[in-house]
Amino acid sequence: MQDRNQIFKQKFIDAVTERQFPENKVNLTLEAAGLSAQQLEDLFETQVMSRHLDLCSRELQKNGQSFYTIGSAGHEGNAAIALAFRTTDMAFLHYRSGAFMLQRAKHEPNQNPLYDMLLSFCASSEDPISGGRHKVLGSHSLYIPPQTSTIASHLPKAVGAAFSLALSHRNHRSGKDSVETVLPDDSVIICSFGDASVNHSTAQGAFNTAAWAAYQSVPLPIVFVCEDNDIGISTATPKGWIKANFQNRPGIHYLECNGLNVLDTYRNAQQAAQIARQLHKPVFLHVHTVRLLGHAGSDSEFAYRSEQSIAQTEAQDPLLHTARLLLDNDVMTSQQIITRYKDIDSEITKLSEKAANRPRLTDAEQIKQSIAPKVDCQSCFKPLSQDKRAALFAHEKHNLGKKQHMAKLLNWALLEILGSYDNTLVFGEDVGQKGGVYNVTAKLHERFGPSRVVNTLLDEQSILGAAIGLAHNGYLPIPEIQFLAYVHNAEDQIRGEAATLSFFSNGQFTNPMVIRIAGLAYQKGFGGHFHNDNSFAVFRDIPGIIIACPSNGADAVEMLRTCVNLAQTQKRVVIFIEPIALYMKKDLHQDGDQLWCHEYQPASSSTAMALGDLGVRGDATELCIVSYGNGFYLSCQAQALLAQQGIPSRVVDLRWLAPLNEQAIIEQVNQCDKVLIVDECRKTGSISEALLSLIHEQGKERSNQSVARVTAHDSFIPLGSASYAVLPSTEQIVAAAQQLHST
Repeated sequence: MQDRNQIFKQKFIDAVTERQFPENKVNLTLEAAGLSAQQLEDLFETQVMSRHLDLCSRELQKNGQSFYTIGSAGHEGNAAIALAFRTTDMAFLHYRSGAFMLQRAKHEPNQNPLYDMLLSFCASSEDPISGGRHKVLGSHSLYIPPQTSTIASHLPKAVGAAFSLALSHRNHRSGKDSVETVLPDDSVIICSFGDASVNHSTAQGAFNTAAWAAYQSVPLPIVFVCEDNDIGISTATPKGWIKANFQNRPGIHYLECNGLNVLDTYRNAQQAAQIARQLHKPVFLHVHTVRLLGHAGSDSEFAYRSEQSIAQTEAQDPLLHTARLLLDNDVMTSQQIITRYKDIDSEITKLSEKAANRPRLTDAEQIKQSIAPKVDCQSCFKPLSQDKRAALFAHEKHNLGKKQHMAKLLNWALLEILGSYDNTLVFGEDVGQKGGVYNVTAKLHERFGPSRVVNTLLDEQSILGAAIGLAHNGYLPIPEIQFLAYVHNAEDQIRGEAATLSFFSNGQFTNPMVIRIAGLAYQKGFGGHFHNDNSFAVFRDIPGIIIACPSNGADAVEMLRTCVNLAQTQKRVVIFIEPIALYMKKDLHQDGDQLWCHEYQPASSSTAMALGDLGVRGDATELCIVSYGNGFYLSCQAQALLAQQGIPSRVVDLRWLAPLNEQAIIEQVNQCDKVLIVDECRKTGSISEALLSLIHEQGKERSNQSVARVTAHDSFIPLGSASYAVLPSTEQIVAAAQQLHST
């Protein structure tokens, strides 16, 4: 008895032999479509290659040799879309865009697309894009960043990449060509996805951002390709839903084509490319397709679709539509079509036998190699000349020699960074003329203009997506998230996209950035967990990212410089948490002591801080207090009070919350009899838990060492003065230290 794959293969052969083709609903000639006979034959070959790869993946899966069976069957018409665009038009692809990938690769040098795709199916460590970490469509040389599961999460970064093209085009046109971009200025961004993904809030945010920008005449050369097969796994898309939503959307040009007909698809894709490239406007290309063979190999369509419905869909096989065009235009005979179909099947079968026996990843260290980028690029840092520095700081010349709080020092650091790194951009909600909620970006817009300091719409996932896309084209984004709790709307852009890119591309793609987030608690007269949030646990388990949290202005300046340098030279993704309550803090022990103010040290005369460097106050051997952020500030207050009681202590500021400098932390705590961990975040899920584990597992030098912690309660932050009831205080730290001292 033949299996489903063999039946499906034979159906095509029988239909071509008997000339049983679906009705051609598009009256279009090769000439009118702009295609040659040779190109039509080439597109058919690509479609057949994609189909047999899908069928082969299912055979491999049955034999335990492959691990991914979501295929492109029914969507093979996107080969014509690939043909309509340039190789340098960066493409963020839907997982059913296999034919697009093959078409782009076929005619580029040093490409072996069939074998490469099979290596990916088999999770071989020789897979040229992911190194065996996932089945992805991607290629560095073909400008296709890999997407692991494109349920809309790739749309915001595609919009960001399009915005980067507008920036580079504007800069080069004005003679400011100091930024080495990856893509040619006249490139177009392609972003494909399924009709079900359109309903995802991430997709809606991306469409809205593109329309919002275009409505204001901001150039945005992007083509959204909706591959509409009328169903999402088992849930049907309402008839006419996609067209009704996008046909008259302000700011976005709508085009529609029959994705089963490569002539119609190619003609409309060419038009989409022309609109995006020449008019710099976003285009929504609505491509009608069908889904064949179910959602994936494990999906039994018969459970939710009738046999009649499945048969009707299979009768619309795009390969049969193209075969008809080949015959109608005398490009190939029926026998030539069948022979080509069988030959490709045979070639892929042989290649699959080879790919299935290639090596796979076998150990954790091998797998983890690409979590953090292994690159060391030249910095684009340009030390400011005396004249340029004087011009940049002209409005602050009377204040430069005075001690300042953290917010002012960060502002000056950003001013110097923007002046020293031509590829940096600051963007986010209200960062422009207003200067941000806390004036940290004040005057930056005035000094560098709207192309370097950009006010965005209120949508965190679009802000972070823009950062990823900008980084794809050589820019170093410094996005701002206005409040820590706001990031939860968009955390997948960090967790699922930015942080995974190096891992799933085997280090070939990176998206460096420094994400500034105002956060943590202790804001007087303010409250509510959306503005006074004391949890950053969402970041702590993301492999490969850096989390920095300064406790004072001097550290903030040096740490921000280090973060920018790490992003620039090592292509790292950095989270820079700025404690809001410490922005304007000037005094430590009493009003007017200004012990929490510092003078600004220009980059040229400062000592660079290394990733992982700890801040240490005191050298006592009795008590070590370990903290960060607001907790470090409170611990320094407690240190003075404890000294008055005859309890000497050293206070350690972690500064870098990921990766923790475990060796340096252990060196500090091992010098003391008692250890007190002060964590302003919640008891459950806070970094204090990691510190306790670290000290227990590695702090072996003092077997009788006592360890305790002071943390916030497992509670959201209430409004007003009540907020302090659930947060650690100086008094609590002193009391905990006293108790340790007495044991």
